[in-house]
Amino acid sequence: MGLKFVLIIMIVMLISGSLFVELGNAPKQRKAFTKDLEFTHTTFIEVDTQKMQGWAFGTYGVRDKGVLTLDNIVFHTDNIDSLIAKKGKYIKEVLYLDGDVMMEEKNGYTYNTQHANFNQKTEILNITAPFTAVRDENVMQGKTLRYDTVKKEAFGTKVDAVLYTTEK
Repeated sequence: MGLKFVLIIMIVMLISGSLFVELGNAPKQRKAFTKDLEFTHTTFIEVDTQKMQGWAFGTYGVRDKGVLTLDNIVFHTDNIDSLIAKKGKYIKEVLYLDGDVMMEEKNGYTYNTQHANFNQKTEILNITAPFTAVRDENVMQGKTLRYDTVKKEAFGTKVDAVLYTTEK
């Protein structure tokens, strides 16, 4: 009786052990490495045959599958003194900005928000979250804003503003 019991336990152990063994030569799937570029404290300067189009600085960045992601981005063009955000992501010619976004236009307003995107081709800033714009004592607040940095035209939604004009 004791020998049968030991043989049964051994057979059960062999069967259960064989269930844990992988059969076949199927390779384990590994995550493919797709990073094209990784850098720290780098400035990118965009130029054409005529002049400098703009520049961007990031404290850390990665280009992965054609998308450039930057931390602590500072962006500059002829019409923008600085466009700053905690995170920036270039997808084709659009720069998506998130986290403490601030744009200072030359001789104009300073815009603050949490989310925006800037199209480098059309030079239009789209603020997609509540914003505040300040110039001297003039203050605007609103839900969203579309600002053309070339024409200096802005279109906003749910805008509340205090504007001071010069007396004539």
